[in-house]
Amino acid sequence: MIRVAIADDSRTAQELLRSVLEQDRDIRVVGTAADGAEAVEMAADVKPDVILMDVHMPRLNGFEATRRIMAQTPTPIVIVSSTSVIEEARTALRSLEAGALTIHVKPPAPTDPHFDKVSRDLLLTVKAVADVRVVRRRPIAMPDATGDVEFECGGAGGGSRPEVVAIAASTGGPKALVSILSTLPAHFAVPVLVVQHIATGFTQALAQWLDGCTPLAVKLAEHGESLRPGTVYLAPEEAHLGVSAQRTLVVDDQTPAILGFRPSATYLFRSVGEVFGKRALAVILTGMGRDGVEGLQVVKRAGGEVMAQDEQTSVVFGMPAAALSAGVVDRVLPLDGIAECLKRRIGSR
Repeated sequence: MIRVAIADDSRTAQELLRSVLEQDRDIRVVGTAADGAEAVEMAADVKPDVILMDVHMPRLNGFEATRRIMAQTPTPIVIVSSTSVIEEARTALRSLEAGALTIHVKPPAPTDPHFDKVSRDLLLTVKAVADVRVVRRRPIAMPDATGDVEFECGGAGGGSRPEVVAIAASTGGPKALVSILSTLPAHFAVPVLVVQHIATGFTQALAQWLDGCTPLAVKLAEHGESLRPGTVYLAPEEAHLGVSAQRTLVVDDQTPAILGFRPSATYLFRSVGEVFGKRALAVILTGMGRDGVEGLQVVKRAGGEVMAQDEQTSVVFGMPAAALSAGVVDRVLPLDGIAECLKRRIGSR
């Protein structure tokens, strides 16, 4: 039985979340809090397996409540928000720095056509994070150099230096992206394309947050834009990201979702594999499901290189595990190993 606590200042939202969670016989709601201060007390008193945390609450907001819980009673926390206000989205992302595992959109009203899918995804997320080990922590700091740890970074494709890096992530991805991108040099020699599954309304704030955490320039991708070295292009909401034969960005909001996702990791990897061939380097990070596998198969057939995040540093090992099972991964590395290998394989311009 997974014991879940809910922190939200709206009684209506509390009841809706409770009704969604208790559809699943393996989940039980063991407490509710109407503000962040109550959430901190509830975490210590009830010791739930997972906390669903709202962003905007009286007394303490979601960020401050998360920070205190992770310092006092470490618990897997999922930020749940329906906000489209950029400042509140930034607060939600700061909660990831404080130790929250992921952000999920709040279920809409049961009459909404998206209710069933959002509810299903929330249940899957709760189950995925329930077993994650969390520890007392401080906010994310810029990682130190890798030090004495050695990683095998030899390249595929006859050692050809990659000309593009494509990264995809889902649950746990924003923190993983910070861990990797923050260590890359400002003059990184190739462009980086990123698909991150994240709650609707948070993509712009995610781009701004990442831009402040890394020496690289981070921006939302624009259709037809030329690829520039040292720039990270984040897929916009509700649009696939790829590259054209002329090596310009493709932002595609017409192609349907793939495996339920738009943007899709499979779309991105397939595109860079077809255009860059053996000069493509794909990285599959933490997340649920198997999005990306079919695209990674294209990268491998073209002679490109694939790295996967290891299980120990993944919040959810689903996407990397699916790629491993498909036999399309060249090497499995922790986050610092991925960053180190990107620097060694590509370097600065």
